[in-house]
Amino acid sequence: MTIEITDEYLKAQLAEGLQCIGCGARMQIDEPEHAGYLPLSALRKQIDNDELLCQRCFRLRHYNEIQPVELTDDDFARLLHQISATRALVVYVIDVFDVTGSIISGLPRFVGQNNPILVVANKVDLLPKSLNKQRLKQWLQGVLKEQGIQAVDTFLTSAKKPQNLDELLEKIDELRLGEDVYVVGVTNVGKSTLINRIIKSRTGIQELITTSRFPGTTLDRIEIPLDDGAQLVDTPGIVKRDQMAHALSEKDLKFALPNHEIKPKTYQLNAEQTIFIGGLARFDFVNGERAAVTAYFENNLMLHRTKLANADAFYDKHAGNLLQPIPAQGNTLVMHEFRTSEKSDLVFAGLGWITVPAGMHIRGWAPAGVNVLIRKAMI
Repeated sequence: MTIEITDEYLKAQLAEGLQCIGCGARMQIDEPEHAGYLPLSALRKQIDNDELLCQRCFRLRHYNEIQPVELTDDDFARLLHQISATRALVVYVIDVFDVTGSIISGLPRFVGQNNPILVVANKVDLLPKSLNKQRLKQWLQGVLKEQGIQAVDTFLTSAKKPQNLDELLEKIDELRLGEDVYVVGVTNVGKSTLINRIIKSRTGIQELITTSRFPGTTLDRIEIPLDDGAQLVDTPGIVKRDQMAHALSEKDLKFALPNHEIKPKTYQLNAEQTIFIGGLARFDFVNGERAAVTAYFENNLMLHRTKLANADAFYDKHAGNLLQPIPAQGNTLVMHEFRTSEKSDLVFAGLGWITVPAGMHIRGWAPAGVNVLIRKAMI
């Protein structure tokens, strides 16, 4: 029997709760600026499609265009907080290239004090291959402990280039004890990419969930059934506004955010020298003994060394041409000042870091709202 696809039929289907398979948002036809919107004509074409996509996900997947939505940080936090009422394994995905920006403060409170947390450090392929993986795990465990996160295990992987996916799936099956699995993390850590890899390995279906470089791609929980009746749930990423991605235009994201193994650059610096990181950030060596510093940024992002005394004038003259890209809101950077007591990383949230020795007086500059901080050196 053939069902006539009338407007009334489509509206009845919407009322039953159709969901975008790409971002998890509930589909709707009335509010173009809100999550889940799809014109009625497009819904008619898609209604019998197993991959029902809202207009936002369709444009993102096929044209790499991003549309803003109205969800707030509180909306994301509320959706994540629902996990605390369940019994589940929490797979906490962090971006190993942006560990500080990946931390969710008070995570156990969100997901339940008794739910086990498996930390999956993603994007390990971006770090130099020479890095000792065991030392990296120990460093990560120390950072997590400082945040009050006691992980049952820490797993290193790359969702983009998975080499140990079967091992990760075995670890998840071992720890979940037949319960649901919730995948959590901040925006842009690669949660949805990781889940797509898992789906592909189990079903052969490719790119089921919408992924992109843009923050906040997943807008609501997406549930994928597991063989034993439990579910693998992709949750929205908590939006952290202090990451560099929020200070960049759409076209500049690909130039500033790393996509391949980082090639560190080492500089021998004297006091009163400056390094510009494109037009997005700046490092000043204010005072201290001559020292070697090592920069870890996207390989195509141009670094330029100059004298500290000339730095302001140099930036004003060259921002947007020699120094590019620049922040989306213009070429204004805010200063953060530090003194190092041990080998440390000066971190520009979401962009990269510069490793410096102890005994240095330094400054980091970044767009307003982007976090700049000092941490114990990773490498």
